[in-house]
Amino acid sequence: MATTTEPALDFEADSTRQVSPEQTDARWGGRLWGMLIVLCGAMFLDALDNAMVGIAVPPIQSDLGMSTSAVQWVVSAYVLGFGGFLLLGGRLADLVGRRKILLAAVGVFAVASLVGGIADSGTLVIAARFVMGASAAFTAPAGLAIIMTTFPEGAARNRAVSIYTACGAAGFSLGLILGGLLTELGWRWTFLLPVPVALAVLFGALALVPRDPARAPGKRSYDVAGAVTVSAAMLLLVYTIVMAPTYGWGSARTIGQFAGTALLLALFVTIERKVEEPLLRLGLLRNKGLVGAALAAAAILGTYMSFQFVGSLYMQTLRGWSPLEMALAFLPAGLLIAAIAPNAGKLVGKFGPAWMIFAGFVAYTAAYLLFLQIDENSGYVATMLPTMLLIGVAFPFSFTGSYVQATSGVADSEQGLAAGVLQTGYQVGAAVVLAVVTATMSVDHEGKTAHGAASLMDSYRDGVYVVAGISAVTMLFALISALRGAARRRAAQAAGN
Repeated sequence: MATTTEPALDFEADSTRQVSPEQTDARWGGRLWGMLIVLCGAMFLDALDNAMVGIAVPPIQSDLGMSTSAVQWVVSAYVLGFGGFLLLGGRLADLVGRRKILLAAVGVFAVASLVGGIADSGTLVIAARFVMGASAAFTAPAGLAIIMTTFPEGAARNRAVSIYTACGAAGFSLGLILGGLLTELGWRWTFLLPVPVALAVLFGALALVPRDPARAPGKRSYDVAGAVTVSAAMLLLVYTIVMAPTYGWGSARTIGQFAGTALLLALFVTIERKVEEPLLRLGLLRNKGLVGAALAAAAILGTYMSFQFVGSLYMQTLRGWSPLEMALAFLPAGLLIAAIAPNAGKLVGKFGPAWMIFAGFVAYTAAYLLFLQIDENSGYVATMLPTMLLIGVAFPFSFTGSYVQATSGVADSEQGLAAGVLQTGYQVGAAVVLAVVTATMSVDHEGKTAHGAASLMDSYRDGVYVVAGISAVTMLFALISALRGAARRRAAQAAGN
């Protein structure tokens, strides 16, 4: 994407735009706070639902008589819907109206969650999860774009993004606990509880989110062909990544699907170059800050989701912990994120997003390396708690830094699209890294007694080695970018003098 000789993985597009530490927030009124709380509620809802349903997968399988290959789609269908429609969701929010898209998507999410809660077949549960993921693909970029266009770039926006990040962490942490508790009552409650939460967000948005600005008169053209091709490409890409461990990365099926994805993307680029009002202005991808933030986001969520996958297997399969015990083990990370995130915006203003991303990956890498000490009898406080605490520090630094960097300097008319690109990085990264990690873990985790605890431990460590390696490489690129950004700032200051 970059047209210079600089590496494409540049985590800071224009360091001269760094937020001034002296910039202060104006006092926020009650209505502005209310709007931010509603938008945070949408983020909270997505995180809450993902955490709860993830814990409920085993009882869903048992109750509905689903095979192992089928029940994994309860999770994968959400990822497919979310990752497949993010770019479309972000651009439609810009073109149609962010408030309109947010309201419609939250309403659909509520209905789909209700359907999943009363479903009597695995197929219907999977379909509901796909629709929920697709709905989230519209709410996430719309909500973030509303924040970015409401709060001016600088300290006010950094503060809003920090609070937004904290609410996501709170939703995930609470979801882990509620998922463990509700699963004891019945897995259906993990689908039914989000319904009133979604309705509260819906009515709150109706009352507190300002109406979309009036569109200029005249007929607008919509890039239907671009929307169809990019959505098809993203759906096929995520589906291929999710299924590659099953069919083999080198199988004709997997290679053919990757080739199909490449052809669809090439067709999309051709369409975007010719249409008068493209779905994606290709020049936006020359914004190294946005692309670098999306790549960092891929590593953030990819490594963490993979770590959580390995950690869950270790705690529940090898150690025999209950879902609630596992949730409590991860809880310190969520609590620390919620405590640090509201103030992370001030740090972004002081040090810049690139240094925040780098600091986050220092903590991630240390956390994953520490987790390699686990064995069959590891104590929680001595072995696992330090990892959870480091992750609790890493998340607010890296998430806030990536959000701010991805949207800095982007025109208001493209904030939804920029948010969609960033969120696509998160979701595709989660799918890709998790697929790679599971491919390295050759032991059949359902065959604990057949393979023995020692073999399981080797398998878990193999997965964590991959996670730590990806984190370390990203940390190195983030450091290079931050140093180069600092050099550009010094050069700009020298030229100004």
